[in-house]
Amino acid sequence: MSLELICLGWASVLGIVHILVAGNARTKEFGTKWNMSARDDTKPPLSPFTDRLFRAQSNFFETFPLFASAVLIVTVSQSTSVYSHWGALIYLIARVIYFPLYAFGVPVIRTLVWLISMVGLLLVLMPPLF
Repeated sequence: MSLELICLGWASVLGIVHILVAGNARTKEFGTKWNMSARDDTKPPLSPFTDRLFRAQSNFFETFPLFASAVLIVTVSQSTSVYSHWGALIYLIARVIYFPLYAFGVPVIRTLVWLISMVGLLLVLMPPLF
């Protein structure tokens, strides 16, 4: 299996971690009974930390489909290269680092790490597009 596909697999695991961590934090705030209910009642706003966990999750799921399609494009076209290898690693590592930075409200560095993940994504796309 290519390094790009391995990174895609681990990025999928990271997506599951996002879901579980954010969902668990919300359940701790609203309770297990609420979690197992139809969730029709109005609840107060989430704590800033839990709200950031959900925003981090949303941000991840905005970029993950692009990363997945980029990895599949280079894999199917058999155009993997040093660029796509490093790009996949950079994307994955940056997204792992980004999660706690966002959760704990670290400004500026979080944005720089996000930009680095986008550079990684573009590097994955370089071989088939250029």
